Amino acid sequence: MELRRIRHFVVLAETLNFHKAAEKLHIAQPPLSVSIQKLEAELGLALFLRNPKGVSLTEEGAHILPLSIRLLQAAEQVEQTALEIREGTNGSLRIGIVGSTTQQLFQKLVSAFRTSYPKISLSFSEATSTQIVQAVSSGKLDIGLIRTPILASADVNMQILENDHFILALPEGHPLATQTVRLSDLADIPFIVYSSEHARGLHYAMMAACQSAGFSPKVSQVAVQVQTVLSLVESNFGLALVPSVMENINRYRIIYKRLEDESTIKRIGYGLVYRQETESMATSRFRALASDMSVRT
Repeated sequence: MELRRIRHFVVLAETLNFHKAAEKLHIAQPPLSVSIQKLEAELGLALFLRNPKGVSLTEEGAHILPLSIRLLQAAEQVEQTALEIREGTNGSLRIGIVGSTTQQLFQKLVSAFRTSYPKISLSFSEATSTQIVQAVSSGKLDIGLIRTPILASADVNMQILENDHFILALPEGHPLATQTVRLSDLADIPFIVYSSEHARGLHYAMMAACQSAGFSPKVSQVAVQVQTVLSLVESNFGLALVPSVMENINRYRIIYKRLEDESTIKRIGYGLVYRQETESMATSRFRALASDMSVRT
């Protein structure tokens, strides 16, 4: 069944005149008559009664008319939605997030995106940066907010959003809490380090920072998520280097200190990963907004 014939039927039902309906449809009257005949043959029903003054709906035609109108409205909605998806104002996005991005960047970006594009549905998956990169590469996620540096090898594109730096997290009451601290002062103090398997970027950045300060950290515990690292610090298992954004977390038993030699420590930060070859317009709009917000920040 062709929508074109349904549209012809609805317009003729509204005008009840072949000449007026043909004018409204911008076609000649004979093709309109043929179109209605073919629709009636398809349905096996007479939709109109012909008379010298025009036409009138049969009982069957009157019953089918409301359904036909709804069908045309649904078709228009499909066309409109398809247009919005092509333009990036409708659709869906599957977004991977790494834990610490939820502290500042994530809330601001997602809130602004939902305000600007309310018809795009968002679904979120929390994972490590390495897992997110792999999921974006395989097509399981459209976009990912991750910590940098990222050492995972994958077919993805990267967009840097924010630069960050390490700060020292130590338990309340620690002797160093009231002192000026350089990273090189911590050579003999137990450290909580990031997993080399699941948090490779932070592990590498932390180890490189310690090695540039002249020592390898004395490892007391290994963790994947920064929040877990902070819990271990709070429980007095050791000290840790954490992204400075974590300072906004209200943990009353943790003291955060800026290191005096912080400028010599390897940079860390946050980035956005995606696949340029397959990205939708919705993904492109998300990236554009993220870029705009990172510049303004």
